[in-house]
Amino acid sequence: MKIQFFCPRWGSEEVPYEQFFDKVKQDGYEGVEMPLPLDEKERDEILEHIQKNDLLLIGQHWECTLSGSDTYEADYERYLRNLATAQPLFINSQSGKDYFSIEHNVNIIRLADQIAEETGVPIVHETHRGKFSYSISVILPYLDQLPELRLCADFSHWCAVSESLLEAPEQEQILQTVMGRVDHVHARIGWQQAAQVADPRAPENEEALSRHLQWWDMIVEQRSVAGKESLTITPEFGPFPYMPSLPYVQQPLANQWQTNVHMMNLLRDRYQ
Repeated sequence: MKIQFFCPRWGSEEVPYEQFFDKVKQDGYEGVEMPLPLDEKERDEILEHIQKNDLLLIGQHWECTLSGSDTYEADYERYLRNLATAQPLFINSQSGKDYFSIEHNVNIIRLADQIAEETGVPIVHETHRGKFSYSISVILPYLDQLPELRLCADFSHWCAVSESLLEAPEQEQILQTVMGRVDHVHARIGWQQAAQVADPRAPENEEALSRHLQWWDMIVEQRSVAGKESLTITPEFGPFPYMPSLPYVQQPLANQWQTNVHMMNLLRDRYQ
């Protein structure tokens, strides 16, 4: 099975587009995962740089933060349709809110399904704190009501929310169900107290790293058994304040870019 690695724009927003995409290509990524501005001229400029560097694009939606039900849907649709105009491989969306009702969140995901059908761009939904999928304990009703629901697996969030590495038998059982819905992976290592360890290479993080590798192995295996030809992975260690830092000086404890490249190379070697 072909595995393709994508670089997050998150953390490099201040780097000029041309310089960013050049570095993405040089470091061996197949593509980028990023949001796109609503301004058409700026969006087209970004797409030109992506094409020039022969990179693939995963559209990323996270910006919709409005809380009112009517305004949320309008904002959500605006961002998703903007991403779809670029015809990315697919859109990875942080959808809904943890404080919306299940019915409300289901309607939001059905709106995404409608947009995907009309534009021809698949939309997956990220397991993420603050969204409909904020915890492993709440995901099953959505899987039951939405048989076509596809996910981006970022289990680091579930570790932080549950203060665990999801070892309980009940959690293990839910994970088995979730694995079959995963089309995309965010390769960040979470642990019992946060959604990101400072450095996955550090020996104190060996247990968390091993646990996440087990989950990703399961996803790869399940997709292979199901006859899927590919899987996309974005190493997504984030910048400060996601990245732990020294107090007062706020100096990050590790280099975000180097950490993500390390994670890409580790997984590339693992799944070759």
